[in-house]
Formats: sequence, structure tokens, C-alpha cells
Amino acid sequence: MTPSRAYLLRALHEWILDNDSTPHIVVDATINDVMVPEHFINDGQIVLNISPSAVQGLNLGNDAVEFNARFGGVPMHVYVPILAVLAVYSKETGEGMGFGFEPGIPSPDGPRPPPAPVSAVDKPKPKSPGTVSSIGSHAKRPTLKVVK
Repeated sequence: MTPSRAYLLRALHEWILDNDSTPHIVVDATINDVMVPEHFINDGQIVLNISPSAVQGLNLGNDAVEFNARFGGVPMHVYVPILAVLAVYSKETGEGMGFGFEPGIPSPDGPRPPPAPVSAVDKPKPKSPGTVSSIGSHAKRPTLKVVK
């Protein structure tokens, strides 16, 4: 499977715009190939307004976010590799999504080792219904109840 970050970014961008809000992205400016205005970077991050009124030529691609914008009146081409996008959210409501580690996207700290295989001895044994738990009560299956 291809990484989902770019797809989620596009969907949330559209959702935020559909709700008459202003989409912003949080970018890790320490990632290689990030091209953003350096004097707006704070603690290694920058927040960018990616609304249609703030940018021109927005491209939310699978590999990067690109657009042209003015910062302090100075035009600039912005390039953000997709792995550098940490979050997308609405300025007005704060609703959105943060992105964590995702298989298929390289870690900013370098490649991660593959997970160690779990042997049959290490696997936890599933509890059967009615098994006595460690606190002495019986485990029950959840039930649904119609409330009128």
C-alpha cells in the first residue's frame, strides 16, 4: 500500500474549505529539501496557510506540497516533502489531523528497522468468555440494549 498521508491531506484540505474555514499545515522545517521562509520558522516548525486566497498554484501531490506565496511581500516558491507535513487543521476551529509514523514514509531520523517477528511463545493467549480475570470478576461479552 502507498502511504496515506497525501490522500488524507487532500481530503482534509477539501473538508476544511467546504466548511468555510482556512486550512493550515504544520511543517517540520528540519526535514531535507523543505523550502519555506526561514525567518518564520519557530522551534523547527512553521505553520503555513494553504487557502486559495493565500497561495497560488497549490499542488497537493503524493510526494510533496508545492505553491507560490508572498511572505512579508516577498514572493517565494514553497516546497514541502509530504513526510515533513506534521498536521493539517482549520484555523477557525482547530479541527484537523496530526500525522505520526506511517509505514512507507521514511522516518526523518533515518530508516527504521523492520519489526521483530513475534514467535508463537511470545503471542498473548486470547481469553475465552467467562475466564476469571486477575481482579476476580468474570469477563462478560458486551451487549446492546434498545432504549426507547
